[in-house]
Amino acid sequence: MGLVASFFGQLCGKEKKPEEERHLRANDRSFNLTYRYANNAIKTSKYNILTFLPRNLFEQFQRLANAYFLFLMILQVIPQVSSLSWFTTAVPLMFVLSITAVKDANDDIKTEKVDFSWNQLADPKFVFHDHSLLETVKQGNPDAQAFFRLLALCHTVMPDEKKEGELYYQAQSPDEGALVTAARNFGFVFRSRTPESITVIEMGKQVIYELLAVLDFNNVRKRMSVIVRSPEGKLTLFCKGADTIIFERLHPSCKKLVEVTNKHLSEYAGEGLRTLALAYKDLDESFMDEWKQRHHEASTALVEREEKLDELYEEIEKDLLLLGATAVEDKLQDGVPQTIEQLAKADIKIWVLTGDKQETAENIGYSCNMLREEMKEIFIVAANTAEGVKEELENARRKMSSSSADKPSVIKARAGLFWLQKTETVQDEKVDGEYGLVINGHSLAFALEKDLQLELLRTACMCQTVICCRVTPLQKAQVVQLVKKYKQAVTLAIGDGANDVSMIKAAHIGVGISGQEGMQAVLSSDFSFAQFRYLQRLLLVHGRWSYLRMCKFLQYFFYKNFTFTFVHFWYAFFCGFSAQTVYDEWFITLYNLMYTALPVLGLSIFDQDVNDRWSFQYPQLYTPGQLNQYFSKKAFVRCMMKSCYSSLILFFIPWAAMHDTVRDDGKDIADYQSFALLAQTCLLIVMSIQLSLDTHYWTAVNQFFVWGSLAGYFAITFTMYSNGMFLIFTSAFPFIGTARNSLNQPNVWLTIFLTSLLCILPVVAFRFILIQLRPTINDKVRHKMRNEALPATTKHVHVRRISTRRSGYAFSHSQGYGDLVTSRKFLLKIPVRTRPALFTETDSPLAQNQPQHYRTITEEPEGSQSP
Repeated sequence: MGLVASFFGQLCGKEKKPEEERHLRANDRSFNLTYRYANNAIKTSKYNILTFLPRNLFEQFQRLANAYFLFLMILQVIPQVSSLSWFTTAVPLMFVLSITAVKDANDDIKTEKVDFSWNQLADPKFVFHDHSLLETVKQGNPDAQAFFRLLALCHTVMPDEKKEGELYYQAQSPDEGALVTAARNFGFVFRSRTPESITVIEMGKQVIYELLAVLDFNNVRKRMSVIVRSPEGKLTLFCKGADTIIFERLHPSCKKLVEVTNKHLSEYAGEGLRTLALAYKDLDESFMDEWKQRHHEASTALVEREEKLDELYEEIEKDLLLLGATAVEDKLQDGVPQTIEQLAKADIKIWVLTGDKQETAENIGYSCNMLREEMKEIFIVAANTAEGVKEELENARRKMSSSSADKPSVIKARAGLFWLQKTETVQDEKVDGEYGLVINGHSLAFALEKDLQLELLRTACMCQTVICCRVTPLQKAQVVQLVKKYKQAVTLAIGDGANDVSMIKAAHIGVGISGQEGMQAVLSSDFSFAQFRYLQRLLLVHGRWSYLRMCKFLQYFFYKNFTFTFVHFWYAFFCGFSAQTVYDEWFITLYNLMYTALPVLGLSIFDQDVNDRWSFQYPQLYTPGQLNQYFSKKAFVRCMMKSCYSSLILFFIPWAAMHDTVRDDGKDIADYQSFALLAQTCLLIVMSIQLSLDTHYWTAVNQFFVWGSLAGYFAITFTMYSNGMFLIFTSAFPFIGTARNSLNQPNVWLTIFLTSLLCILPVVAFRFILIQLRPTINDKVRHKMRNEALPATTKHVHVRRISTRRSGYAFSHSQGYGDLVTSRKFLLKIPVRTRPALFTETDSPLAQNQPQHYRTITEEPEGSQSP
């Protein structure tokens, strides 16, 4: 209906132009109201007591089906137009409208009662146990203590102690929080901070360090440092960062330790861990005074401030002494890699749209098995100009397919009601091998422009994996809309934070993960659950079952109604096209409302072609749904042909059997009412048998609905055709005695049996031949299900990724936090959000207070080193 309104709006010249800009004045409400812009008021309910009925009916009659039946009911009120009574359409229509109204009212009430209060303050307590390392620290080993002292001082973590002894750390990245917590458990507890000091409990003693400077992190430096003065007056620079960056700035005396550390880092990289190198440097008081003066001048400079600070940082961060290295496991929620692997087997394309930095996004890709070492190439698009982005995308596309055309192949078509909607579909291109694409938000902004978006889509669709990092919420939605517009694909967006709401709204299906990022994503989604791995069951089990049930429902719905209508068509040749109905009017009223409603409802709710375990075992079962194999235009035509054949049998077999037929007592039985009863009884029995053939999973409810509907039909028929109903409502129930006079004759039941056999036998034979010659994957899996044992539920064990690639460094927070901790803004106690729940693991050994083992890096004897 929206398309029709849009079409006529264009004809009348009332098409609203898209808004390109807004004029606003700060603190001038009266001026802003003159433009009548949409405000940002939010209503959680759609209706109230007064507007519910008219607004709900208006919305329901905007649906084409309801509007059609309303128009049909109006025509049936006019006796000169229709031979059917008005209630044959009014009763089913009112029933559907009532059910929908109750559902809408219930949804609106639930939305009104949403509770936004929830608690995020509870954090698990971490306990570490490594006896050798702990003893080393207790014995006062200066290197070991300096290692954990650095972890307790060099960071931007905010402490929060609501009660004495209950200390919580609020870190922008889980890696930094884990490192500070590790130092805490080994005796170096970060207790509190001010802009000028850091308080640490070192082996039970409180030590207050004067914080002289924070050399902040950025994407170029890939490190951060702090300069502190101990109570004894000793000046020390503590630095941590990417190992390659730290190693370039070490003193030559650290050569042997660097070799040992490099071996360990290679092992960590092979296990997919994120690493950091730790180093320190003692500073001279006179040098520090002179450097601090220049640092103040650079930090207050109005021109080239960042460049001057970088020069000072480079000057002081050299000739460092290596302390060691850390490795942090990038562990996602349980089952994330397995879920992605299963979805990939189901031929579901997965794109990652994240606000994380590139290094973190790449590590996530490797941890999730989306990026793999065996890929031919992983393309990085990071240009800062539109021309550069275009060149990088084109180069990547040509590497994947040298025969790729310069311009994409776009198929234009029409769709929707009356084919008013224009569609453009970008065709897929063949690629030999697997590739990955990583593009940052700055480059994505250029790629989403009108002249580059098709190039982006072409290149991205040729890759097995696409990761967009550092993207804004708007860019997430734009990527989803791009795929929807030019691929005509069904999209699903899943997220757990407020920055994912626009993406969830833009997709066809929105899924929200309830976690530490709040409830905004959940409230904006169609489905919600607590962990990402549940997406596997949502799609491969319930999603596939829902699709199969809907397709069966539609096929059965069209089949039973086309057959019902075609019988009328054949009867028209024998009644002189007088519009006389072949069935009793009450049968017409109750056919869709009662006799065939419950069986198809049971099929639509409970049916399963294979159970959930086999669905997990064979994700390829999801693929036929993506190809529309179960309901398409071809399936619709086959349904019409099948209905046409069934209607011929259902009309002419009873007609031939009743023609010139007499009862056992010699009385005539060939009358209109007896024929109508026989035809409608044959129709209902055939529909019930057909439904039973389409049902793969029988439950007690299905049995009750099928047999109960047949029993209800005969009970209602004998009641309405009884003498009592005729005496009370003479004009409404004219079929007096027809049921008991016809259904007690053997030839009537023989006709019912013959009609049912001729309708069903060809269907069974065709299905048998089709399974033998062209079995589908569903047929094959069902065959295995009948002949093999039920597959056991497999518990996936976290397998470390073996890689030759040096893992990214465990340092994923943003620039600017150094300025924050040296200012007084953090003293306002503004809540600091943690990282998304997707990268937390509540059942890890850390959260469960299980032992966590560490290895001390020591120098190898010279004699043990190979020449």
